[in-house]
Amino acid sequence: MSDIRYISNLTRDTYALILAGGRGSRLHELTDWRAKPALYFGGKYRIIDFPLSNCINSGIRRVGVVTQYKSHSLIRHISRGWGHFKKELGESVEILPASQQTSGNWYEGTADAVFQNIDIIRQEVPKYVIVLSGDHIYRMDYAGLLAAHTESGADMTVCCFETPIAEAAGAFGVLEVDNTNRVIGFEEKPTKPKPTPDDKHKCLASMGNYVFNTKFLFDQLKKDSDNENSNRDFGKDIIPAIIDNHNVFAFPFDSSVDGQPAYWRDVGTIDSYFEANMELVSPTPPLNLYDAKWPIWTYQAQLPPAKFVFDDDDRRGMAVDSIVSGGCIISGAKVKRCVLFDEVRICSYSFVKDTVLLPDVVVLKNCKIQNAIIDRGCIIPEGMVIGYNHDHDRARGFRVSEKGITLVTRKMLGLPVGYE
Repeated sequence: MSDIRYISNLTRDTYALILAGGRGSRLHELTDWRAKPALYFGGKYRIIDFPLSNCINSGIRRVGVVTQYKSHSLIRHISRGWGHFKKELGESVEILPASQQTSGNWYEGTADAVFQNIDIIRQEVPKYVIVLSGDHIYRMDYAGLLAAHTESGADMTVCCFETPIAEAAGAFGVLEVDNTNRVIGFEEKPTKPKPTPDDKHKCLASMGNYVFNTKFLFDQLKKDSDNENSNRDFGKDIIPAIIDNHNVFAFPFDSSVDGQPAYWRDVGTIDSYFEANMELVSPTPPLNLYDAKWPIWTYQAQLPPAKFVFDDDDRRGMAVDSIVSGGCIISGAKVKRCVLFDEVRICSYSFVKDTVLLPDVVVLKNCKIQNAIIDRGCIIPEGMVIGYNHDHDRARGFRVSEKGITLVTRKMLGLPVGYE
């Protein structure tokens, strides 16, 4: 009971700030009309649902979501799915749009995004502030992170994930630690990351999640704001400036909430986004979305069940090794190893495999699609073939990724576009 009370006090004394203002430019047209944290994932969720669910499941009930880039769909989703918390009960999920609180500028970096909301954080009177990236897929109990932070006597704790050097190079901040996990070196997106002591092929990549003692955070943000040469960024400026003279510790994320190997994905490219979605259709996916003890919460419309119709030999509505969400109708078509979001329609004699179809997609008759991402609201014309010949795909104006995934959006099909 004393341990439970200890953890409860830690989470109650914590304010979480989720940084959700980024575009995610490497996702190209997928983020032309939405911020990366608003991007759909896993058949029914949006990326922002994962850090939000981690907060609520961990017992952290005071959360601010920092928005900036094309945030309409993100704000709408949070308002619909996360607007039911009661401030009177000490819980809230609040949207913090860029509003030039401390200067005439928009958010200039991750540190500046926190600094511009410093008065809002101060009103909450937290003992700890946890700063979270809003654009990664993972399940994590932040209570363990908070306990490690306090027990180590840290001023700041950095979450990290053991990552192959080839994947981390040029993509993530990389930590160097001693045998007590104290941070003794940090490089932001190095081309040659330093390996861990135990494995020369792996390094400790920052997850973009940090815990601070509140006063320490405020002091460092003020110093950074006075530095005219700063990039206003935690990775580029704050961490390198404090590791020599303050207690900065790493927290390796090495196991998930159900005791399984830790799962963390940065879905920042078309290929990584596609692969992370496709992992979910395997019989035993590395990310367990069916754990009732650690649910991923979201907003979902009231929709009828998925429907499969026609049972003729040449016109059978069926899906295998697939995720099929509410409101979908597979009408005399075959679907194999696909992720179908809400209200997807696939018409007779079409065959779709190894594909992610976002909400409201319609695939008309006699289409063949493979290795593709079809963005929300696309209507695929009758008889169209996608993903079988990349030259043909490019000639139609579709984007083909480095690993051969074809991205199709409404604009590419000549359809109206807008916020989603």
